[in-house]
Order: sequence, then C-alpha cells, then structure tokens
Amino acid sequence: MAIAGFTLRSCAIVLQLLSLHFANGDVSYSFPEEMRRGSLIGNIAKDLSLERSTLSARKARIDTDGSDKRYCDINLRNGDLTVAERIDREGLCGDKASCALKQELMLENPLELHRISLHIQDINDNSPKFNKDLININIWESAAKGARFPIEEAHDADIGKYSVQRYDLQSNDNFILGVGTNSVELVLSKELDRENLKEMNLLLTALDGGSPQMSGTVVIHITVLDANDNVPVFSQAVYKASLPENSPLGTVVLTVSATDADEGLNGDVTYDFGHISEDVKSVFTIDHKTGNVKLTTPVDFETVSSFELRVTAKDGLGLTSYAKVMIDVADVNDNAPVIYLKSLTNPIPENVSRGTEVGIINVQDRDSENNRQVRCSIQQNVPFKLVPSIKNYYSLVTTGQLDRELVSDYNITIIATDEGSPPLSSSKTVQLSVADINDNPPVFEEQSYSAYVTENNKPGSTLCSVTARDPDWRQNGTVVYSLLPGEVNGASVSSYLSVNGDTAVIHAVRSFDYEQFRSFKVHVMARDNGSPPLSSNVTVSVFISDVNDNSPQILYPAPEGNSFMTELVPKAAHGGSLVSKVIAVDADSGQNAWLSYHIVKSTDPGLFTIGVHSGEIRTQRDISESDSMKQNLIVAVKDNGQPSLSATCSMYLLISDNLAEVPELKDISYDEKNSKLTSYLIIALVSVSTFFLTFIIIILGVRFCHRRKPRLLFDGAVAIPSAYLPPNYADVDGTGTLRSTYNYDAYLTTGSRTSDFKFVTSYNDNTLPADQTLRKSPSDFADAFGDCDSSPEVGTVVIHLSTSICTLQFSFFLYLYTEQLKQCKARHNFPQKSIQLILKCLK
Repeated sequence: MAIAGFTLRSCAIVLQLLSLHFANGDVSYSFPEEMRRGSLIGNIAKDLSLERSTLSARKARIDTDGSDKRYCDINLRNGDLTVAERIDREGLCGDKASCALKQELMLENPLELHRISLHIQDINDNSPKFNKDLININIWESAAKGARFPIEEAHDADIGKYSVQRYDLQSNDNFILGVGTNSVELVLSKELDRENLKEMNLLLTALDGGSPQMSGTVVIHITVLDANDNVPVFSQAVYKASLPENSPLGTVVLTVSATDADEGLNGDVTYDFGHISEDVKSVFTIDHKTGNVKLTTPVDFETVSSFELRVTAKDGLGLTSYAKVMIDVADVNDNAPVIYLKSLTNPIPENVSRGTEVGIINVQDRDSENNRQVRCSIQQNVPFKLVPSIKNYYSLVTTGQLDRELVSDYNITIIATDEGSPPLSSSKTVQLSVADINDNPPVFEEQSYSAYVTENNKPGSTLCSVTARDPDWRQNGTVVYSLLPGEVNGASVSSYLSVNGDTAVIHAVRSFDYEQFRSFKVHVMARDNGSPPLSSNVTVSVFISDVNDNSPQILYPAPEGNSFMTELVPKAAHGGSLVSKVIAVDADSGQNAWLSYHIVKSTDPGLFTIGVHSGEIRTQRDISESDSMKQNLIVAVKDNGQPSLSATCSMYLLISDNLAEVPELKDISYDEKNSKLTSYLIIALVSVSTFFLTFIIIILGVRFCHRRKPRLLFDGAVAIPSAYLPPNYADVDGTGTLRSTYNYDAYLTTGSRTSDFKFVTSYNDNTLPADQTLRKSPSDFADAFGDCDSSPEVGTVVIHLSTSICTLQFSFFLYLYTEQLKQCKARHNFPQKSIQLILKCLK
C-alpha cells in the first residue's frame, strides 16, 4: 500500500524554491522486505500527479546519494515504481525499530526533485539465536533458594513481534526460568545437594512471535560447587565513548571494569564480548584481563556512525555479569566533495538565449554538518554560470551569447569546496560543444572585382575568379556561386559569362568585340547551403581591351572601283598649295587608330606630297607646262597597330584651268535610269533649239528684224559636270584625321553681261586661290544675229519670243544640271551643304 504525504520540512523547501520554478514533494511507500525484483511498490506518477506521457521526455529517473544502491526503479511507460534490488531489512537497518530508505525522483525540463521514502516492513525471516551452543554455569551447593543466575539472552535479527517473545526451560526439580525486561535468569527453586547431584544439563528454548513460529535453543550445563556467592559487578551499566574516524589501529577506545567481592579464584574477573555480530568482532577486541577495548580495523563515519557492544565479566568459578558499550564514531573532514554530471545538453545551438539551462550538476559530500556544506563555482571566463536549485543540485546556464565562429568548444571546470577545516575541494571538467547555426552570410574578399580580356577571345576562356568566405561549419559554410540575372546590350548576361558554382571561376561564353562595347558589369551571388540559405553579391566589372582587328576605312575618296573621283588642279598652283585631302577612320582605338598616310604610287613622284598625319595632298613645287594633265595617285592609309593594317585608294587629278579642256567628259557614264532621263531632257532641249533657229531664219527671211544688240544667250552660268567638281567638305568631325575645315564655294552670276564660273576656293591660307573666270562679251554674239530693220512691233515680238524660248531652254538646262549635281552627290558623297550652295547659285 502506498502512502503519499508531504512533510512540513518538504513544504518549507518548496516555499523557498518557488522562485526557481522547481517542484519538490515527498512520497512514501511501505512494503515488506525480501520482495522479488520487479515487484510493484506503487504508481509514483499517479501519486505525484505527473503526466505519464512526459516521463520519458523529461528523463525521469531514480537517483541516490553517492554510491548508495538504487533499490527501486521507475517504469517510464506507466509510472510504476518497482523493486530493483533485494532488500534485507536486517542488513540495512539492524535492530532499528524503523527502517526507511531514501531515494530521489528527478525530472528535467523543468527540473523537479521528489524525495521517496521506502519504509521496509519486517517479516519473520530470522530465528532466535544464542551466542553459544553451550552455556556452562558453576553453582555453589550453598546457594540459597531463590538465587538467580543470569543467562545471556537469545538474539533475533527481526524486530517487533518477530523478535524473541518468550523462553521455555526444560522441566527439572531445582530451577525455574525468570525472565526480565532485558535479562534471562535461572532461579534456584530447590537447594542443591552436591552429594546427590554434581551436574545437570538443561535445554533453554527461545521463541519468536512469528507465524509459523521460529525458535532457537541452548544447552545449560550446571556444575554444583562449593560456596561462591558473589558475582562480578561492572562500574557502569552502560559505557559510552567517542572514536574519531580514521583513528590508527590499536587505539584504546575505552576500558570496562568489574569487581568481585570474593577472594582468590572466586574474585578473579575476566572480560569478554557478549553477543555481537562478526562484523563488529572484526573491528574491536577486548583485553580479557584489563578490559581495554581496542580498535583493530579502521572505522569510517560515512559507513558506520556508531557501534553497540555487549561485554561480560566472569569470575573464576563462572559467575557472570553483563554491561553495554556504546561507541560513537566522530566525523572528520576526510571526504572531498564529489561532482556528478546528472544531465548535459551537448552540443548546444549557438543561438540559445541567455539563461538557457544546458546541464544539471549534483554535488555530494559524505561528511556531516559543516564538513558537508559545499560551495560550487566556475573559475574560467566562460559564458556560463552555476545556479543553485534543489538540495545539492546546480543548473548550468548560459550568461551570454554564444558564437561558434569565435569559440566552438568549451572546457568548463567546476570546483566544489566544503566548509571543513581544512577545507577539501574537487573539480570536474565538462566539455561542451557549440552547434553551428547558419548566422553568417558569405563575405567576398574584395568589395568589387575587375576582369580584363582582349577582344576576339576564345569562348570558354577564363576571365577571373572571385572568392567568398563563410565562417559557418559544414553545409552552412559551403558556398555556391551563380550569376544574378541581368542584361548586357539587351542580351541575357548568361549569354556572355558563366561562373563555376564550386570554384567561382568566371568564363567567357562568347567572343567579345571591343567595337561593340568596351566594358560591362555583372553581379555574382555567393550562397551557402544553410537553412534558410544566406547570400551576398559582388560586382564584377569586365573590361575589353582593343586588338588591331579593323583596317582603316577611307571615307574620301571613295574606294577604287565604286566611283570615278577626280580633282581639278589649276595650272597656276604654286608649291605647297592644298589640292585635296584623303579622309579615313579606324574603328579601333588608341594607337590602333592612329593613322598615317603615304603615297605609294604616283604619275609624277616629285609633284605631290601628302601629310603623314593629316592626309592633305599638296603640291611640292609649282606646276609647269611640261607636267602631265592627268595625275594618278595611289594613297595607302596605315594604322599604328601590331601588326599594322592598311587600306589604299586612288586619287585622279586634272591639271587644267578650264573644264572644256578635259576630253574625257564625254565618257562619263551614269546609271541606266538617270541616263534615260538625261537623254529625254537633251532631246527636248534640241527640239526647242531647232524650233527657235527655224523661227529666226523665217524672221530674217521676211527681213522684219532690225539690227540691234542681242541679249546674252545664257543669263546664267556655264554648266560644268558635277563629276569633275572637287567635293566640298565642311567640318568633318570625329575621324581624327581632318585637322582643318575646308569650305569650297561655287559662284554663278545671273543678270550680267558675262557668264562667270568661280572655281573652288579654300579658306585655308596655304591654298592657292583659283579665281578663274570664263568670260564672254556681248560683241561675241553680234555676228550671229546681225542687225534687224523690222518694225519695233515685230522686233518686240521677236525679242519677246526669243526671250521666252531662251528662258525655256535655260530652264531645261538648269533642270538637267540640277539632276547631274544630285547624281554626283549620290555617287561621290558630296557634302549636302556644298550641293545646296551650288543649287542656290544656279537658281
């Protein structure tokens, strides 16, 4: 039957520990000794109102002090308390009336400690025993009726009703049994007569109160002697002594003394132990003559705190008296505290909050009183401390934030010191590991990276590598690299670069062209494998360096074979005069785009020279009559790359002051469509001219014309084929090759008596002006028309008709010339400003 109760002392402890959130209660059970292992004692979960389902999670267990045996165990499934070891009440408690074993039930999360009292009930498993099988008693024949002779009583290890309850003496004529509270005596009921009875044997039986009843017997041998009527008498009925533990062997604990009033042999007293256990006999010895009780085996207060002995004093003829000896063992501070690690959470996450309990420590000292009082402390500078909880239990809790990247393991030394004199101490080292938490993102070694690659690289070539470090452990510190989505020149960044996820080496996916773009930026992400994963980004700038892979491109003159380009050089040009200019560009940059100009072939090598860096073609000397009219120059344009690339062009120069001197004009060809249009215009012009001449002839035949000064046939300018005009350049920027701005103006006069055409004029001071004018006076037309004598009306009609026809002819001419200029612009890339200027002057 289980008896659950809370004592006043337990309640007081509970009130003191409420602030620590621990539960403390007592429960007691009473059950008989010698129960089989596994026998049910009671359901402790029910008696303490504990949830059965939480016993396993809370690590419920039965705990004891130090090396004490654990006599009971708990079933974590149902909360039953069962017998774990054989329990012998006599072996545990001896003669004590009450036998209680102290056990402890411990639970964690939160920490709870419950004291369990196991009251062991005695059963009748021991029979009464006498110290000896034979007791010899010598009695004088002169002993009077009623004389008493003490006999050592029987001993039964059981207690209560199972101890010795009564004695039975064998029936005889001379003795009866006298039983006192703590003594058994033979009482002489009839005087002895040695002559009739010298000796006799009596059987004494001791009986207990068990059922079935158990007994023990002893034979009392009585010898009848002559008069010895005094028994030895002890000086004290009870002797008491204190023996410090760890006393040296041979120490005299105490001395017992007894006197006998008889003399001679009847007065000689000898001492001996009465009924004591074999264990006690091995600890002490008694001197039979002096009565000195000596220590023969070391005593330990923590094992046995007291001894109770029975001593006897016997005279020479066998009369015996008895005394009790009580020896208390005095405690000495000879036990250092012992530290037990009852529970430990290992490893612990690095993100645990401050004040988290990570372990439970129990400290025990087997000494007593002040020697048992213990202080615990942690010496190192670690983020942990000990918090007292229940009894000698301490909680190991955190005092600060843990960081595995700074300290991954702790060796915590716990020191326990008692209050003895001198104090004793002990230590225990607890190894505690910190479990990693993914709390650190990868960090790149540099804030940004730069990669340099030459254009026309091979796909798959390595550009650079990035490195990110993550101080976390294992998968939390494993870094994987990738490119963040983005665009470069409208295309996905993955079409330009790729990154190795493990090594972070960045490769080019395609070949780069410096002329398309010179640099771009991408973002690389470093991500760990934690849960959740952490990441960081870094910018990688890719710079593309130029390679000399573009030849110079000649803008003027047009490449050979595409068009017919001719420059007109006045015969009066002096040495150093600007004739033309070669314009070229290079798509490369830097020194790869530095251009130089060279004349590789010319009709007259000594006539023209070209600026190495400007491309300006100038005369080296004055033009003479012996120089060929047609000059052909082949100009090479080279860049400064390694290796150097070049391009060539042909320049056709005509040394002439008048376009009419050039016979090749008639050989100029145009596109088929434009040629047809020109043919139509010429036919129309010829038709009108024919009609006009016929009309004039008729008028002259009628002789109505009066002789007068005719108007100019052409009230405009001479039409010069546009193909022979030098191109007009105005502010060509960005090529880096034209160092001066050249403007060529064409002037045509109207409404004057002469028709003038002004050749190209450069605003460069070193250019020779070519102000050559084709002039015709009015007298040059007099012979063609002659005088007309017709009437003024007819003359007026003729004049108006002639003017109309001339206007129509000139309109056709202007239209034709305009179309020619447009074709020339399309063919030779004339600047728009120059064309517009010529057309404005013509109109």
